[in-house]
Amino acid sequence: MKKFLWFAGAWCIGLQVTLAQSPRYPIIPYPQQLEARAGEFVITPATSLVLPANPSPYMIETAQLELLLTQALGKPLPTVKKAVKGAIVMRQNPALAGEEDYTLEVSSQELLITAKAPAGFFRAIQTLRQLMPAEIEDPKAPDLERVAIPAMSLKDHPAYGWRGMHLDVARHFFSIDYLKKFIDLLALYKMNKLHLHLTDDQGWRIEIKKYPLLTSQGAWREFNNQDSVCMEKAVNNPDMAIDTSHIIHQDGKTLYGGFYTQEQLKDLIRYAAARHIEIIPEIDMPGHMMAAIRSYPFLACSSETGWGKTFSTPICPCKESTFGFAEDIFSEIADLFPSKYIHLGADEVEKTSWANSPLCAEVMKANNLKTVEELQSYFVKRMEQFFHSKGKTLIGWDEILEGGISPTAVLMYWRAWVPDAPIKAARHGNQVIMTPGNPLYFDGTPDRNAIYNVYHFQPVPKGLTAQEATHIMGAQANIWTEYIPSEKRADYMFMPRMTALAEVLWTQRADYEGYLRRLNEQYKRLDLLGVHYRLPDLDGFTEDNVFVDKVNLHIKKPLTDMTIRYTTDGSIPDEHATILPDNYVISEPQQIRLAAFSPSGNRGDIYTLRYRKEAYRPATVVKDARPGLKLTYYNGTFKRAAKIKETADSSLRVANAVIPEGMGKGGGPFGARINGYINVPTTGIYSFYLTVDDGGILYIDDQEVVNNDGWHAPFQKSGQVALEKGWHPFKIAFVEGGGGYTLKLEYSVDGGKPQPVPDSWFGAGR
Repeated sequence: MKKFLWFAGAWCIGLQVTLAQSPRYPIIPYPQQLEARAGEFVITPATSLVLPANPSPYMIETAQLELLLTQALGKPLPTVKKAVKGAIVMRQNPALAGEEDYTLEVSSQELLITAKAPAGFFRAIQTLRQLMPAEIEDPKAPDLERVAIPAMSLKDHPAYGWRGMHLDVARHFFSIDYLKKFIDLLALYKMNKLHLHLTDDQGWRIEIKKYPLLTSQGAWREFNNQDSVCMEKAVNNPDMAIDTSHIIHQDGKTLYGGFYTQEQLKDLIRYAAARHIEIIPEIDMPGHMMAAIRSYPFLACSSETGWGKTFSTPICPCKESTFGFAEDIFSEIADLFPSKYIHLGADEVEKTSWANSPLCAEVMKANNLKTVEELQSYFVKRMEQFFHSKGKTLIGWDEILEGGISPTAVLMYWRAWVPDAPIKAARHGNQVIMTPGNPLYFDGTPDRNAIYNVYHFQPVPKGLTAQEATHIMGAQANIWTEYIPSEKRADYMFMPRMTALAEVLWTQRADYEGYLRRLNEQYKRLDLLGVHYRLPDLDGFTEDNVFVDKVNLHIKKPLTDMTIRYTTDGSIPDEHATILPDNYVISEPQQIRLAAFSPSGNRGDIYTLRYRKEAYRPATVVKDARPGLKLTYYNGTFKRAAKIKETADSSLRVANAVIPEGMGKGGGPFGARINGYINVPTTGIYSFYLTVDDGGILYIDDQEVVNNDGWHAPFQKSGQVALEKGWHPFKIAFVEGGGGYTLKLEYSVDGGKPQPVPDSWFGAGR
């Protein structure tokens, strides 16, 4: 009997695991606890909806659930006050710990939703939405006769209170309609903060009634060098075209820009609040203020404005008129935004004008300030006192540590090359929001590693105790828009990467393979929502490919309903291009351009594949090689790996193609060469994948295999080479521009899965 009970119990556990991993529960972020059960609850137009005993606090959420069900079934469900068999029941549960906590108990007889507060009911509704067919998102789709919700027992709550996204609307401007779409996506994946970067050198985007020139002049500019880059890229990628709806012609000039009125923002704030998303405004001071200084020149320390050694001229913290201006601005901001937080920015401040100002010398002497960093701290602390008078909490980028930080300020950590900044702040007692550039700057062009890197991000820095870690509020990803000129490009840059961050911050439990399976179930919904997301990567090739005799190009589709189209005449594949056959035979050198398309017509990355014919490169005789490689270090700034100077500063031996931690003086720029030999175990076509930040080039047999040169965020490029079994000369040239670096080398052979190159393959002379 015991044996039978053990078998039955094991079968139940196995059933739960199988069901939980199946597409029955394609929820992102995945719940904290989900006990899968057999069966389902079927919703039809006759299903009753039971409201909470005291429905008034939950009227918005009740209406949202009713709208969701009406959207699916074509008619509203009847509402009743008391539970009946076969009903959807909403019930307040004061025993739950947090405002966003909720539970779902689903059987064939009842669908019970409990929550402590309105936010919890809203999060539960988003979970139900993801469990419903994607077709409910299509207003043109036929009404469903039934919707089946899989049976389960679910208990859920967020791991972190700050689950955010940032959008820079200053460099390139985005419509209110797009911001609402952006908010809808945040809400769908249980994010709860929207950080709006409203001002910068390139544009002032918010109406300030006391200073009308900030928008009548400061919201508009002529095309700049960033626009030129976008226009150049738009030749091959229409998503990079400047949005013409934000272009005007005035006084014989073509101007780009726009701004939000305070009434528009009030409407947006209400829209976000209904979805339990808090909007945090950022007015960046004292740097990044040229849009304001051009309109109100008195804000600068002198008439010499523009671009300094590193950044633009800041406002002057040594004039009382500057503080009067800032307080006027933030008075209107505080009245407009109900958020308890205001972001001051305070990053990347060019302090040369302060150092040269006699007035600043007097202020520094009067306040016993010894450095311009302390002068910045003086400005930040004065502004924080004003924020407190308005009932607000100051957030600043991590530069606010320099010169001293108030214990009540919130630090937003972004400089990955200053790893001790969040640790210092947490130990000082400050609250910290994690947003390091790698991997949470979503303006960096995504590659096939982008989602993996976000999903494996750890919000709590190493070195903090459990108590100190409580100061980590959570994290957010940032979208800086210098090179994001359109709404479609913005979609591409943050989706689906944001879904990985959503799971990290809500669930905080790694299940990457399960997440990818669930993500595949989300794409159809995103198509119907009109999201121009980045399609999953295509594999089975590199950018530069070789063949000895002939080769078959076979691409396994990551999504079954995806269509792959190609051209061979150099043109960009569109929806009319030829469909790539299952096995495309290549026997002559050629160039192929291909792209995947979703059923909605969303086009993925455009891949340019170059094929050349070559014989296997003969192996080299290497006698008495020592394990590892030689790394030669070059101090200085090198814009390209191909231009590293010849005189080395130092050298060391490394086990693999890696840059050891601590390279570069104080996180500064440097170059490196890694030399030796690679010993490949079999004759074959080897693909190499080089991911670098900033730039690098891989050479084998003294010939270039992968060129990923130039300063850029972490990005992968690839190439192939035909190698005989044995030793081959190996070299990587690498440059770092300062601010944190990445070097990662992977390989595959004859079309296999990419994997790290083993240490045992490398050798160097004695």
